[in-house]
Amino acid sequence: MRASRLVTLLLLLQNRGRMTAQQLAQELEVSVRTVYRDVEALGSAGIPLYGDAGHAGGYRLVDGYRTRLTGLTADEAQAAFLAALPGAAAELGLGEALATALLKLRAALPAEVRDHAGRIRERFLLDAPGWYNDADRTPYLAAVASAVWDRRAVVLRYRRWRAPEEIERRVEPYGLVLKAGRWYLVAAGESGIRTYRVDQILGLESLADEFTVPDDFDLTRHWNSYLTGYRARLHTDEALVRLTPEGARRLGVPSSGDGWTEARVPIESVDHAHGAFLRLGTDIEVLAPAELCDRIAETVRALAARYEGRSQRATADGTDGESTEASRQRPASSAPESRKHA
Repeated sequence: MRASRLVTLLLLLQNRGRMTAQQLAQELEVSVRTVYRDVEALGSAGIPLYGDAGHAGGYRLVDGYRTRLTGLTADEAQAAFLAALPGAAAELGLGEALATALLKLRAALPAEVRDHAGRIRERFLLDAPGWYNDADRTPYLAAVASAVWDRRAVVLRYRRWRAPEEIERRVEPYGLVLKAGRWYLVAAGESGIRTYRVDQILGLESLADEFTVPDDFDLTRHWNSYLTGYRARLHTDEALVRLTPEGARRLGVPSSGDGWTEARVPIESVDHAHGAFLRLGTDIEVLAPAELCDRIAETVRALAARYEGRSQRATADGTDGESTEASRQRPASSAPESRKHA
């Protein structure tokens, strides 16, 4: 365990440069005293690192020093190959670079680990986009990625859901996030840090203005906080329902057994719940709110009337649901395919 932590500490200093004992302790999830002991151990092992005292001090490696560590474990090699997303890399213009990097990584691995990692690519595939979603058109993704990388401000012409639908804003792009096959831009503007769907960008002007991301901003932490707040804003109401075991399973509600389960479930709005609950058919009964009950009852009555009228017309025509014209055109000796193979 300690050997792994020492390697991680060394790589942190190599990749990030100067870091304080407090920063290293937070990254390694250990105490500052443990960092002191680890730094001393690395120094005793001949690693050329030194510490500077003072407010702006910290630990750093001697300029030019690079470790030659290539001892990836089998699990680490698996994770590296499994984490690669060729589709996302290609969208960012890095597809060829990713392929080359993976080839170099494989070449650097011992034979037994290389074979183990190779089986990962043969047996596992990461497909980020969700079902039933066409790939978003993101013509400005490369320009946005370039602005994020270069830390340069941009002017966005953006389409949003509320009025005015088209807006123009100067923003400072902090980072890009790929969520369920869709790209999001996290950027700071006059109204604070906001999230923008890249496929809704209608125009982009790159500026020469450079900016600096605040030291306390962390993209992962910000995104997780955004998701938590988004879910809270999304489901602002609830409905009281009764569910069959199948309905409870489909809705993700714990079932009380073989009978009906009564539960309160969060909903975004009456309109959204109306469509979502109708998809459950007879596996759900809505008890509250009254507006939602009335909407569903009205829809069910309209559907019943429509199909009842169709059934009556079919009976009167003697076609059993088939059009009279189609019935006249079919030869008397022919039989439906389903009957031939029954």
